[in-house]
Amino acid sequence: MNVTYLVFFAIILIGTLVITHWAAARSRTTHQFYVVSGSLTGFQNGLAIAGDYISSASFLGITGLIAFYGYDGFLYATGFLISYVVLLLWVAEPVQRLGTYSVADVVYERFPKRGIRVMVAISSILISILYMIPQLVASGLLVRLLLGVDYTASVWIIGILMTLYVVSGGMVATSWVQIIKTVLLMGGTLLVVLILLSWVNWDIPQLIHDAKTQSPHGESFFYPGHLFDHSMEKASLTLSLILGTSGLPHILLRFLTVKNAKEARMSAMSATWGIGLFYLMALVLGVGTIAIVGWDSLVSSDPSGNLAALLLAEVVGGDFLVAFVMAVAFATIIAVVTGLIFAATSAFSYDLYHHIWKREQTGEKELLLVARSGAVAIGLISIILSIGMEGVNVAFLVSMTFAIAASSMFPLLILTFYWKRFNIIGAYSTLLTGFVAAILFIFLGTEGAGILPLSNPAIFSVPLGFLGGLIGTLWAKQKPSYNDESFMLRVHIDKQEVSPHD
Repeated sequence: MNVTYLVFFAIILIGTLVITHWAAARSRTTHQFYVVSGSLTGFQNGLAIAGDYISSASFLGITGLIAFYGYDGFLYATGFLISYVVLLLWVAEPVQRLGTYSVADVVYERFPKRGIRVMVAISSILISILYMIPQLVASGLLVRLLLGVDYTASVWIIGILMTLYVVSGGMVATSWVQIIKTVLLMGGTLLVVLILLSWVNWDIPQLIHDAKTQSPHGESFFYPGHLFDHSMEKASLTLSLILGTSGLPHILLRFLTVKNAKEARMSAMSATWGIGLFYLMALVLGVGTIAIVGWDSLVSSDPSGNLAALLLAEVVGGDFLVAFVMAVAFATIIAVVTGLIFAATSAFSYDLYHHIWKREQTGEKELLLVARSGAVAIGLISIILSIGMEGVNVAFLVSMTFAIAASSMFPLLILTFYWKRFNIIGAYSTLLTGFVAAILFIFLGTEGAGILPLSNPAIFSVPLGFLGGLIGTLWAKQKPSYNDESFMLRVHIDKQEVSPHD
């Protein structure tokens, strides 16, 4: 166990526990626990969104993918970034205007039926747990490297800590852990970039030349075609990354923590800038890793590429810089997993328990108790599932989650917000078709039965999700109701931004 690593780990751990203790005193009502009473500014919420979104797979994995595959590795980053443009233009403001404590609230405003609330809530829980598993797997591997404990113990450590943060501090603790994580991530990545550029005497053309020389791809390092054998695979992955973000419950919940649509726009814009700057720095780190660490050292140390950033930090900054980068990665895991646990918890306690089981007959204390109990249960389920998946490809699990979200939740929200004729039967068929199609194509793909030549199904499952909604709506033959007219007005006009005289 490296003492320097342990010190940085302890600093992050103590800091997050202090935040949670502070937040616990501010999470005494349901409004505070679920959405911070809507008190975050757009800029603060943008930082929290970035902290919620940039996972350990992104921080550690993107650098390795760029180092190994050049252009194709950077394709992941561009997909993640463009997804926020879609979120900003079509999804963020309607969610803020219509939601209260959960994503199911948003759809329920258009279709006030218990069945659709149940389906959206269960989908939110499943997507959150599916996304949590690769985060916990990555955290287990990282903490094992950091503290020298075995993988199972590492997963338990991280899982219990994350659950504690949510149970004690609610969305207040979750938000501020994410904000501080973003500051650490941006500052830490910038520090490594500056040290890297100083290492090469700021000679960027030479760095690019060395990257081409060290890579087995040679002059074609910055051209496409190294990671994906088929252009359809590339298109399918890009589609899932771009559209999947707008269907991730833990991202959508973040737009309920601001007071109006203007702040929601600012949140998405701030997050886009922060995420864009991060991935530009990741590009520099990926190129620098292959140029300085070299292909042979990368492959011999870690064929997956997940340790590329740490190997680069070791070369240019020694143990101290490695410990700092690992601490940032640990903070990244904390932020993302707390957000995911919270998203699943809100769907369970608020939608399934409060609205469906108790029919809105729950008191303030009871609802908070159920929310905290739900967080414990969901945390335990995720930990147990993650322990059995040590050898599973983390990147595949992440892309699978994005594909499911892009095929089910995204079509449901878009059709709900923007198609006047859309009805409850269409909503059911959209969610079911997209969810089932994505899972079916995943099992039939190269990572499953190998019947289909694609590992990512979005190019098939996303259109099927929309098609399911279209067929269900037309088959039901329901005419738009007064609620549809009222809903559309609320989607496109923010009442908080219109004066009483308008």
